[in-house]
Amino acid sequence: GRMWAYTVGFTVLPHVGGFLGWFLNRKEIPAWYEKLKKPSWCPSRRVFPVAWTMLYTGMGYASYLVWNDLGGCSSKAIVPMGLYGAQLVLNWAWPPLFFGAHNLNMAVIDVLCLDGLALGTFCSWYRINRVAALLLLPYLGWLAMATCLTIRIWKDNPQQKPGKSD
Repeated sequence: GRMWAYTVGFTVLPHVGGFLGWFLNRKEIPAWYEKLKKPSWCPSRRVFPVAWTMLYTGMGYASYLVWNDLGGCSSKAIVPMGLYGAQLVLNWAWPPLFFGAHNLNMAVIDVLCLDGLALGTFCSWYRINRVAALLLLPYLGWLAMATCLTIRIWKDNPQQKPGKSD
């Protein structure tokens, strides 16, 4: 019975920060984000909640697999789960930086650091549980697109950079 609770807990955890990020910044999407210049390949607003629900579920379940294979909170889990936790924090930090603070500079820095930590997570997990690592591939693909999109929005909206007049 307890393993079921761990499976659900690990799978749900990423959604918590994702939901909070959306909830706290949801008013900025129509008020601010819609007015930004975006590339033609920018996904529709409706795609994002569906994509993130699937991605958070996959990464959350994968984190459970790795944690379980390492015997729970063991010394072997420090690096792989630490990398995962750090990338999750940066993932959760992006919406408040981008939507909340309108700080495109910090959003770009955040997403680039996130990319490195997510890749590090993938590499460390691959040696522990290949299925868990493979479950991160859609997330890494989406992050690549999100990184390109963040950089493109940052470049195309110079008036949104700190220090410039609105």
